Amino acid sequence: MNEEISHIFNEMARLLEIKGDSAFRINANKRVAKILELLPTDVSEIYQQKKIKGLMEIKGIGESSAKKIEEFIKRSKIKSFETLKDETGIQQIITHFFKSKGLGLQELKENAKKRKIIYSRYTKVAKQLIELAGGVELAKKAIDTVAVWANSRKLDYAIETVFKKWLELDRLKPKAIVKKPFYLGDPMIFVESKKKWFVIGKSGEWLQFMDKESKIEWREQK
Repeated sequence: MNEEISHIFNEMARLLEIKGDSAFRINANKRVAKILELLPTDVSEIYQQKKIKGLMEIKGIGESSAKKIEEFIKRSKIKSFETLKDETGIQQIITHFFKSKGLGLQELKENAKKRKIIYSRYTKVAKQLIELAGGVELAKKAIDTVAVWANSRKLDYAIETVFKKWLELDRLKPKAIVKKPFYLGDPMIFVESKKKWFVIGKSGEWLQFMDKESKIEWREQK
């Protein structure tokens, strides 16, 4: 259970960071997550023995965090975490979209401050995408599907591309990576009937490959 609750506290820290909350609250959640991760005893056992008092005896766990841990032990969820997920839904989608394009949260914030990215331009679209997908996580998966498909083809894509490709999501597959064999820069071919490799020389002649197969270089074809 420690690992599961630790993950929730890390997620709360991440969502607070997306929300732009104070560094104190963000770091407090990260600290509790680390404590739980390294705790040798399962918190549920500690709670069974000493209730919330036992949780507060863990070094670094305050009353607020102890109550959240107690809530999860009793109900398998933390209300404030669920509320935070709802509050940051639109921000999560925008952040996730830019992450799919290789832009981290800090860089996104800096670009937004410098007006290189007009953050408000994405809020309405993000909300519509959540409604269309039926939830934040499903919307993220849709973005990922489009991103993998577009990146494999070296195509640019916008958040609106997810809407345009919505009815095709199940059929969007990344472009297959084709690799071809080379030996010392020359292309090769495997002749099935002879079960042998041949190197195609500069003049087009076929030369039987006599080296070790580990010497074959497989190059990705653009």
